[in-house]
Amino acid sequence: MKKVILIFTLLVTTLAFAQDKNKKASIEVDGVCGMCKERIEKAAIRTKGVKSAVWSVDTHELKLIFDERKTDLTKISKGVAAVGHDTKEIKATDEQYHSVHACCLYRDEDVKKDHEKEKQDGQ
Repeated sequence: MKKVILIFTLLVTTLAFAQDKNKKASIEVDGVCGMCKERIEKAAIRTKGVKSAVWSVDTHELKLIFDERKTDLTKISKGVAAVGHDTKEIKATDEQYHSVHACCLYRDEDVKKDHEKEKQDGQ
């Protein structure tokens, strides 16, 4: 009986602490255009353990599927910040931010306005 209880306890403990191989999550990432989209998604995918990364220009949401045993949201955010894009958790350094193309300078109000104007003109 003690063996059964021990085995049951170990099984429950293992299941409780198991990490998800296909964890779904999303993070907010700043950007303004299709070039930003490509850069953000590539940076996320290059993070070991990330299986899928899709960023929306309109919502600024980066939807992820990743292996929790290999990575976490902080590591993914660091990778995205390293290519110049701010996340809620990690802000890109000025050097990283200024490495992006001039039309991708999402902190600049004039750039944001230009992209908004392009969206309205395209509709």
